[in-house]
Amino acid sequence: MNATSGEAPVLSRREGRAGHIVLNRPRAINALNHAMVGLVDEALTAWERADSVTTVVLTGAGERGLCAGGDIRSIHDDVRAGGRAASAAFWHDEYRLNARIARYPKPYVAVMDGIVMGGGVGVSAHGDVRVVTERSRIAMPETGIGFVPDVGGTYLLTRTPGELGTHLALTGSAVGAGDALLCGLADHYVPSERLAEFTAALADLTAADAVRQYATEPPAGELAGHREWIDHCYAADSVEEIVERLHAYGDRHAKEAAETILAKSPTSLKVTLAALRRARELPSLDAVLAQEYRVSCAALSSPDLPEGIRAQVVDKDRTPRWSPAELSQVTDADVARYFEEPAAGTDA
Repeated sequence: MNATSGEAPVLSRREGRAGHIVLNRPRAINALNHAMVGLVDEALTAWERADSVTTVVLTGAGERGLCAGGDIRSIHDDVRAGGRAASAAFWHDEYRLNARIARYPKPYVAVMDGIVMGGGVGVSAHGDVRVVTERSRIAMPETGIGFVPDVGGTYLLTRTPGELGTHLALTGSAVGAGDALLCGLADHYVPSERLAEFTAALADLTAADAVRQYATEPPAGELAGHREWIDHCYAADSVEEIVERLHAYGDRHAKEAAETILAKSPTSLKVTLAALRRARELPSLDAVLAQEYRVSCAALSSPDLPEGIRAQVVDKDRTPRWSPAELSQVTDADVARYFEEPAAGTDA
């Protein structure tokens, strides 16, 4: 879908029995900001009560992707200004929206075409009809900006087969359609050339009928062939041991994964592994989102979050200076700080 400047950052419209939500910042690959979260929530409220709407459809404007994540430049500016409250308020409402999508009473069809990362996963992968295409590139790349997978990402990634979720969380690697289906991040594959027909059909067909008519077999993924080393190496108890196992395994892909991990924020890596292991024991998505909110707010006082965003999207030098710079320098106490209960009145 094309969009013009000056339009709202989220568009909503009715087509027959379907309510369409379009993330509409194509120049930013539809990166989410606080206003957009509110607009999506408003559309869901309106259509939840409307008997004439039987299906909600989420798409992204432009040709590059559904959503590249949260608007991290604004988070960088907030942290640098010393306030941090704006970022905490954004996450509070964003995570509530993620939980609402997961329990929405009508079929919520997320078209995960193109780039779907971070916050884009949060507004799509919690839906009950998640469609990928041959263009889909899905990732939780937070460790590369000094952050930790959020928006329910640690819930989703702990429910993948074996240790696939740990691999994706620590490396931040993107997966295509076949692997997204394997990991439980998507449900159906529709070739991009048929997306317009598929979404148009939802005006009259139920989501289940439209899927039956347009979904086909996905292209083969890659992760299934790497399960042996992934499951062995990522079952280790620490990031250091994971890296050691990857280097020692004798597989080129395992060694590449180790090098990818070592380029990420050491603190973020250790907190991410702890968050994943804790999330496995939590009873619900809501409980995991509450944990993620504590972790995210703690990250606002970490030097690595503004530094990671600076290196990736502000100065774009791609050479972040992490502090601490080595995994061995990140203590158990450093990690535990991220999981402390927030101040009264600020929990998600």
